[in-house]
Amino acid sequence: MTDHAGFTLWFTGMSGAGKSTLAAAVRDELRARGHRVEVLDGDEVRQNLSKGLTFSREDRDTNIRRIGFVARLLSRNGVVAIAAAISPYRALRDEVRRQHEAPFVEVLADCSLETLIKRDVKGLYQKALRGEIAHMTGVSDPYEPPVSPEIAVHTDRESVDESLATILQWLADNGLVAQRAKG
Repeated sequence: MTDHAGFTLWFTGMSGAGKSTLAAAVRDELRARGHRVEVLDGDEVRQNLSKGLTFSREDRDTNIRRIGFVARLLSRNGVVAIAAAISPYRALRDEVRRQHEAPFVEVLADCSLETLIKRDVKGLYQKALRGEIAHMTGVSDPYEPPVSPEIAVHTDRESVDESLATILQWLADNGLVAQRAKG
């Protein structure tokens, strides 16, 4: 049993920006430090809690509200809840933030469209650009980046370790995790 307080770390960014990769890296580091951590990955939640939802605005909102609800329950009970979901709409992210009792930390995984297209092994961006996929965030559907996220990492210019260090330093500077011992 740990005495660490819970909080929500909410990753937002376009498909392929590195949200899940960074969420896993943060999870591993915080667990090594004795925190209880759960990752709510957008794709996994969609398969398990939101099966049957489409990519319409209404269904996307429902999916994000579900992730936010679970994150709120976890964080208020001493767990670090890490959400990794595109969550394209600013107003809905703000709504989820307002409902939290525990600290809510928004992390923008920023990445250029050019890099996202290069990383896209499934070819979804190319298909969306050709009009073959409807409702592709950042192409045929909007992505509204946060105006002032607590943390912004630039995954097209930083390594995973550099972005992880930025996130961990912010969490330490703001008293959510202990500073890492040097040496």
